[in-house]
Amino acid sequence: MKKIIPKIDINFDFRSDTPPEKDPDTYSPTLRTYHKFLWSKSLPTGIVLNLDNITRRAYLHYCHSDLGEFFLSSDTMNSSFGRIRHISNIRNQIPKDSLDHLITIMYSIGNMIIFPGTQIEGKWTINQARGCNRSIGDRFDLTLECIRLHYLDQPSPLADTINRYTSFFALF
Repeated sequence: MKKIIPKIDINFDFRSDTPPEKDPDTYSPTLRTYHKFLWSKSLPTGIVLNLDNITRRAYLHYCHSDLGEFFLSSDTMNSSFGRIRHISNIRNQIPKDSLDHLITIMYSIGNMIIFPGTQIEGKWTINQARGCNRSIGDRFDLTLECIRLHYLDQPSPLADTINRYTSFFALF
């Protein structure tokens, strides 16, 4: 069967096809289509990551008999920081048109990532931990550093969380 290649609009704002008051990471059909296309591929390990969205209980799903089953979720790499008091005060100093433009960029494909979305042992997912860990503060640069340290078997503020998802990181 021939793979259908969607046209990826790098400027598409995923809020535009999301129901009002809902999170684009969960509800944007365009974002799901883009993630499925962009992340379904051969990995450096030789494993083919073939994502599907046929299961209703997952955003995107991947199953490999040797490595396990992964239910993946979307996350923005940058936060709008609207709920953090000292940062929301800074937001108030940015001209509205500049802030609107920044937030539009934040909801385009260049700012999106997927991670395992299932809690293990009732503990935070990677998305939850990076958003709630004070040492990380929802910063993606620090999250990437924690992932790099994971591959080097070194400690990090997200080590416990990332270690729960070792089988996912083994894919890469």
